[in-house]
Amino acid sequence: MTTDSERVTVRIPKDKVDALQSMVDKGEFSTISDVVRAAIDAFVDSKFTPDHIARMTVELPKGNVVKLEELVHDGDAISVDDAVRNAVREYVRMRLHRTIQEDQDDD
Repeated sequence: MTTDSERVTVRIPKDKVDALQSMVDKGEFSTISDVVRAAIDAFVDSKFTPDHIARMTVELPKGNVVKLEELVHDGDAISVDDAVRNAVREYVRMRLHRTIQEDQDDD
């Protein structure tokens, strides 16, 4: 943790604290403070992206996430986010190519 930090006190509903604690209990984070810092980092990153980038959240069935994690484990992607970005790029390329082909066939 950086030494250039400030203490901020916030009140959080018990059910949210319980959810944060469950992440600690599962070993995903060392402390609730770590969970909160990670959440704040993600929030700030999502709000201050470069103008040429649009961030979006994707909800996927757990089975798909497991398959994406396997791609990362096998070295086909550097992260799940990377695997999703690659899949979207490839899908857009394929659709654009198909559209161009259909336009050419119509001429």
